[in-house]
This record gives sequence, C-alpha cells and structure tokens, in this order.
Amino acid sequence: MNGPAAPVVLALGANLGDPVATLTEAVEQLAEVDGLDLVAVSPLARTEPVGGPEQPAYLNAVVLARTTLTPRAVLAAAHLIELRAGRERLVRWGPRTLDVDVIQYGEGTSAGPRAEPGADRSSPGVVLSDDPGLTLPHPRAHERAFVLWPWAQADPQARLVSASGEVAEVSRLAERAPDRAGLEPAPGWPAGSVAAGLLGRLVAR
Repeated sequence: MNGPAAPVVLALGANLGDPVATLTEAVEQLAEVDGLDLVAVSPLARTEPVGGPEQPAYLNAVVLARTTLTPRAVLAAAHLIELRAGRERLVRWGPRTLDVDVIQYGEGTSAGPRAEPGADRSSPGVVLSDDPGLTLPHPRAHERAFVLWPWAQADPQARLVSASGEVAEVSRLAERAPDRAGLEPAPGWPAGSVAAGLLGRLVAR
C-alpha cells in the first residue's frame, strides 16, 4: 500500500495455556511487523466466553496501530502470529491459544468507499468490505464487550463505523453490549513488556 499510514484496530484473545504470556508475546510480535506501528495497547480484560462449547474464561485486549500495509496484509500477519502460538481452527467459537482479529481499518469518523480488503486505500474513511475472508469493519464488533471495552480504554474517543456507514461511540456500545456483565478488568501486563510500555504511553497522553 502507498500513501500515509492508516489506523487499524486489532482485538486479541486467548483462553488456553498461559493467556497472559501468549498475549504479551503476541504484542511483541505485532511490534516487529514491518509497516505496522503500534500506538497503544488496552488494559487486559477477563471475559466469559460468548457462544461455542463450554470453555475457560478469556483474556482480551485491543491494540491500536497505524499501518502502511493493506488490510489483507495485516490479516496475514495476524494469522502468522496465531499460527506461531499454536492456533487450531477446529470448532467455531471454540477455545483457542490465540485469536487476533482485524476490527476496523481506516479513520474511524466516516465510511469510505466499499473496497476489496487487499486493495490500496486511496480515499479517507473506514474501509468497508463484505469479503467473507475479511469483513470490515468486523461484523460482530458492535455487540462484543470483549472488543469494545478494551478499545474504549485504549481510546475513549473511539468511533466504530458500521457496514451501513453509521458511526457510534465505542464506549457507549461497550456499556450496552449483551456480554458486558461477564467482563471485568484483569491484572496488568508484565512489567517491562512492550504492552506495558504502550499502556504507559496511553495513560500519559
């Protein structure tokens, strides 16, 4: 992709193995992706599973970044990090060592033209795509507290643009989300980690 960097929102989740260590390492690896500049990381949240089989509670976080990569390239980087963590896609909404989702790509104040997620983004606004391989913005983000609450902690002024072009405040969506009651703040990121440093940058700004 050519031109200025675009903002991108990534949601992370894990409920197998050592979720804190897994999420911490995922942030470290995201920070090493060429063309992806991490801006802020949310606090960790402990959340009850939504849908799927019986499984342990999750730890979730949101990473805010700016990127010169296309949406498809960001997704490819996310899938590689999942693979390194031992992610297996066996059961829909099943337990997982690591999940990294692309939630929104582009400026979160308006909807840009509908585009293939692998195409260059030459117009302002959030990229809209109904490609089954990468639907943007994420089709269920507006009703998932485990995405919305961390996102609002990382950026209290965040806006989510729907597929229809409607714009909503992420913090308000978080409080109305059906799974909000099953979410609580979790212990902090390990001291000295990239995530802890980015959290500190968030608090300071």
